Amino acid sequence: MSGHDVNPFVDPVDVNPFQDASITQATRGLDKIDEYNPFSSPAGKHSDTTIPVSESSSQPAILQTSVEQSPRATAAAAQTDLIRKQEELEKKAADLEKREEEFQNRTTIGSTSTGTKENNWPPLPRFSPVKPCFYQDFEEEIPEEYRRLCRRMYYLWMFHSVTLFLNVLGCLAYFTADDNSGVDFGLSILWFLLFTPVSFICWYRPIYKAFRADSSFSFFFFFFVFFFQVSVYIIQSVGIPRWGNSGWISSISMIRVNLAVAVVMMVVAGFFTVNAIVAVILLKMVHAKYRRTGASFNKAQQEFSHGVLSNRSVQTVAAGAATSVAQGTLGRS
Repeated sequence: MSGHDVNPFVDPVDVNPFQDASITQATRGLDKIDEYNPFSSPAGKHSDTTIPVSESSSQPAILQTSVEQSPRATAAAAQTDLIRKQEELEKKAADLEKREEEFQNRTTIGSTSTGTKENNWPPLPRFSPVKPCFYQDFEEEIPEEYRRLCRRMYYLWMFHSVTLFLNVLGCLAYFTADDNSGVDFGLSILWFLLFTPVSFICWYRPIYKAFRADSSFSFFFFFFVFFFQVSVYIIQSVGIPRWGNSGWISSISMIRVNLAVAVVMMVVAGFFTVNAIVAVILLKMVHAKYRRTGASFNKAQQEFSHGVLSNRSVQTVAAGAATSVAQGTLGRS
């Protein structure tokens, strides 16, 4: 039976083919290769410290240049800076020279042979026998902070003149519808011929001079006259009959008589109303500017006395009066 216990598939001797001497020696060589670390320190000394991945830089190495520049480069940079500054100065000088030439040309054109400025308002043609009476230039004479308000006052005066002309047309229509309104038509013509130049001289020119020379006397004169002008605007917009104004009362009274004439007169009354409202607004604006200028009543008195005493006409009249009084006194004695 013992012969049947033997496994025919098992080798009679348990032999390991890898235990051969040549194979074992080759295997030991591979083990040494696996243990070799090319990044380790020499003489088989291994370092326990490792370099973190985050500390390593993935950017290429850059060679740091020296901060200090050579004397030749410094001199070249300084020379370039000087050339640039010289070009800027030359450009500014050319600009200033150009402005000066323009100013001189403008002064030559706007001046006479005696050196005084030639009047340019009203703008009349050269062949007209009537010559301009005033000189007016907002850009040259009025400071920038007052220029806009001064222009508005000038536009108000122009609107005032147009309203007086329309008032003549409205009173003419009123006269065609009612024969008893001839007085209104005559007075409207008088108001147009009188108040147009008077308003320019009495309240527009004073405020122009006040803004031009910061004159306290001109400011006070303007306030006095312009307050009266606002009152006249209110009266004209009301339209009292027989006063020469196409106001609201006269226009409303014409609705039953002639509707077309009433509409024309209402338009004129609306113009008078706009004049009154705009005048009040501009009066407040001028007063606000006046308070900022530091003008006062004492300065106005000083300007008035200085202007009167330095006026040649007043000096001539005063000297003549004094001479006549002296001669009369000597004659009596």
